[in-house]
Amino acid sequence: MVEIQDPSSLAVTVVGAGIGGLVCAIACRREGLSVQVLEQASEIRPIGAGIQVPSNASRVLLGLGLLEAVKKEANEVKMIKALRYSDGKLLNSRPVGRDDPWMVIHRADYHKVLMNEAKSLGVKITLDVRVVDIDLDAGVVALENGKTVTADVVVGADGLWSVSRSKMLGSKSEPFATGDLAYRGTFSLEQLQQLNDPRIGELCKDPAVTVWFGPSKHCVFYPIRNSTQFNLVLIRPDDLPADARTVQGDIDEMRDTFVGWDSVLTKIISCIPTVLKWKLMHNDELDQWTKGCAVLLGDACHPTLPYQAQGAAMAVEDGAIIGRLLGRLGHELNRGVIPMSLQRESIKSVLKLYEKYQKSRSTTNVKGAISNRYTFHLPDGPEQEARDSELARHTWTEERSNHMWCDMAYNKELLGTDSLKNANALFDDWLETVNLKDEKYQYVE
Repeated sequence: MVEIQDPSSLAVTVVGAGIGGLVCAIACRREGLSVQVLEQASEIRPIGAGIQVPSNASRVLLGLGLLEAVKKEANEVKMIKALRYSDGKLLNSRPVGRDDPWMVIHRADYHKVLMNEAKSLGVKITLDVRVVDIDLDAGVVALENGKTVTADVVVGADGLWSVSRSKMLGSKSEPFATGDLAYRGTFSLEQLQQLNDPRIGELCKDPAVTVWFGPSKHCVFYPIRNSTQFNLVLIRPDDLPADARTVQGDIDEMRDTFVGWDSVLTKIISCIPTVLKWKLMHNDELDQWTKGCAVLLGDACHPTLPYQAQGAAMAVEDGAIIGRLLGRLGHELNRGVIPMSLQRESIKSVLKLYEKYQKSRSTTNVKGAISNRYTFHLPDGPEQEARDSELARHTWTEERSNHMWCDMAYNKELLGTDSLKNANALFDDWLETVNLKDEKYQYVE
C-alpha cells in the first residue's frame, strides 16, 4: 500500500469525476494535498461498457498502489489478435503485457475502484454541481447554484464537452464528428455458449483482444468480469444527423452493415437484442493546457480518436503526473526550500512542466490513432494485401513499419514509459534550474 505523504499546504479542485479526474485526485492525496472533486452528475451510475488498460496505464496504477484492486475486477490479456474481416483469417498475434499488465475491464468496475480509493483517502467528492465559470488566475470555480469554490490549483478533467477547455480558450469549444460511429454491446458467457459454435467457444477462452480489420469498419471483442461477460465494439461510417450524439439503433441495419463478415462475428452480433448508435466525437488538441493556476487533462485538452485504446490511459498518465509534480512542490514549500511567497509562481512553473512533457506524448498518441484508423479500415486491394503480408511476417522484435500499430520503436515509446518516474526526474531537474539566492528568485525556462 502507498501511504499518504506528510500534509501539504496546497489545495486542489478537480472538475470532473471521470477516470482521469479521479486518478488526479488520488495522486494528489497520496502526496498529502487537500483535494475536492466537483461532478455535475447527480449520482454515480454504472454506465458504459468495456475499456482497455494498456501497460503504460497499469504502470501508473502500480505506482499509485491501485494495480491490485483493478486487477481483481479486470481480465489480463496476453495478445491482440488481428483477423481478416471476411473469413476470420489470423493476420497477426501481437503480444502485450510482457512487463506490465494489459487489462480489459468494464468501465463501471474501473470507475468504482477509483471512486472507492478516492473516498478512502479523504477526497471530498461533491455531486450534482455544475461549473459555469472558472477564474483561471485566482483558482475560483463558480457553480450554477451561486456558490464558489477556491483552491490553489484547478484541474479541468471534464472531458470533451469541457467548460474548463472553453475558459482556457476564451471562447466556447465543442467537439466535432469524426465521421465514424460505434455500436457497443455486452454479452454473457451463457448467451455465447448457446450459439453452440466451437470457434466462438475458443474465442471465449482466449485471453486476448480480438480485432477484425475491414473496409471502412472494424470490430473489437474481449472478455470482462472474469470472462463471465464479453464486450463488443463495432465501428462503422457515421450516418447520424449532425446534432445527434446517441440514438436508438436499428438492429436489422446493424446486422446488414456486417453482412459478409466472419461468421463468428456475425453470430455474436445476432445475440444483440437492442443497440445504441454512438457518434464518435473529437476535438483538436489545444496549444495551451495551462493558464494561471489552472490546468487541463485528458479529453479536455488532447482528445484522441478511439483506435488505439489510449484515451483513458493518457488521462491516467496526466492525472498522475499532475499529482506527483504538485505533491513534490508542496513538500518543498513546507520544508522552506521554496519560499511560500513564491508558491503561486512555482505552481505555474510546474504545471508548465507537465504540459511540455505530456504534449509530446499526446501528439505521438494522436498520430498513432489516426494511423490505426487508416490501417484497420483499408479497402480490399493492393495496399490491403501488402498490409496483410507485412503482418504475416511480423515477429514483434525490432521491426519498423509504415503502420504504427506494428512499429516496434513507436510502441516502445508509447507503452514503455514510466510516467511517475519521469515526473520525479522532471521535478528534480526543474528544482536545479531555480535560483533561490537572496530575493532574485527566478525560473529558468
